This record gives sequence, C-alpha cells and structure tokens, in this order.
Amino acid sequence: MSASTTSTTTTAPVVLTARALLLDMDGTLVNSDAVVERCWRDWAVSHGLDPEEALKVVHGRQGYATMAILLPERPVELNYAENTEMLARETADTDGVVPVGGAAEFMAAIDGLPHALVTSADAALATARMTAAALRMPEVRVTAESVKASKPDPEGFLMGAAKLGVDPADCIVFEDSAAGIAAGLAAGMRVIGIGPRAAAHAPTAHVPDLTSIHVTTTPDGSIQLTLTTEA
Repeated sequence: MSASTTSTTTTAPVVLTARALLLDMDGTLVNSDAVVERCWRDWAVSHGLDPEEALKVVHGRQGYATMAILLPERPVELNYAENTEMLARETADTDGVVPVGGAAEFMAAIDGLPHALVTSADAALATARMTAAALRMPEVRVTAESVKASKPDPEGFLMGAAKLGVDPADCIVFEDSAAGIAAGLAAGMRVIGIGPRAAAHAPTAHVPDLTSIHVTTTPDGSIQLTLTTEA
C-alpha cells in the first residue's frame, strides 16, 4: 500500500493593472487584532453588550460609527467622546501589533509608485501601529481626521484618489473588512481583499496575505499586480 500524500495546486495568476494603490492599514498592512479585541471587548462588557457581537462590526469602521451601530439610541456626542478615549487607549497599546505577511516587502516594492494610506485610524494611531510593525509610512495619507464619514462611505478612498490625481476607476484598493471593501467598491474602484475576513465580502480578487502579490510596472508606467494563491 502506498503512503498517501497531500499536495497543493497553484491557481492561474490574476493580473490587475492600476495607476495608483489605496491601502487600508489594520488587517491589510498591520495585524492589530490583538489590541483591537482587547479594547473593544472591554468596551462592550462595560456597556452590557456581547463582546462577540461587537467584534463582528468593529473592523474597518471609525470607533464612533461602531458605537452608533451597537448603541443606536445613544446621543452621537457620547459616541464621539468615547471614541476619543478609545483612540488614546489603542494608540498606547501596541502589544501584539505585527506586520501582515509580506507587508514589508510589498511596501518596498511600491516605494516610488503612486499610493496612499486610507485608514479609519487617526494620525496618531496610524503612526503608532505602522511604527510598531516596522513599516514605512506612505507620504500620502487619509486618516480619520481627514473625512466626515467613516467607511463604508467611499469618501476616504475618493479623497485618496484625488490627492494622487488619479481617476477612481484607475485605482486599486487593498482591504480586509466588510466596511472597507464596500467603501472601495462604492468608490468605483477594484478591491483586493486581504486575509480571512475579506473572502466573504466579494472583493474583486482575494489573497491570504501580501506574500501572494508581485508588483511590477508596465512600459506605460502603470502598476501591474500579479496575484497567486494556492488551493
């Protein structure tokens, strides 16, 4: 009797081209799940809520927007006030913040190409987490202070495209969350879903992490992304 073996097969690569890349941070470049879960579990318990239900909606949104979903009858002023406290706590807590697989190599590969960070974190939190993960901070950034509406509203991604001077249709978004993927698609952009959360939310393409993406440029200066996954 021959021994059984297991094998993986590589699917045909997906090739996408763009003029600019718009990058979410948490779950896309930086794995901050440990601190997010610590902070939001504590918040949910303190308000008599089920922590597991809270964690289903927290990813990708600004804190006040999550609070509005979980406590719909509460005055918005309280959500903004508690969001300020939450941001301060998350900024101070970087224990367990690490780069997503392949993030450092990916950021090196796109250095010098048009790209922007578009995150629901404020500037202080974005800086703290990118620093903790030892990742280069993009020069062009759209943070929580920059926008009036949280993801899934497309405002942040549209602003990122405008800052880069690129038509939204020529941008590719990198996202991990339901809210972020919805925002990218609503902006008229293609979305590459990163990681396990993204797969269920119908991004244009999906990869397990950034190790599956190879970056090159075409003769006309476009960014070419080759996505490979194993099944």
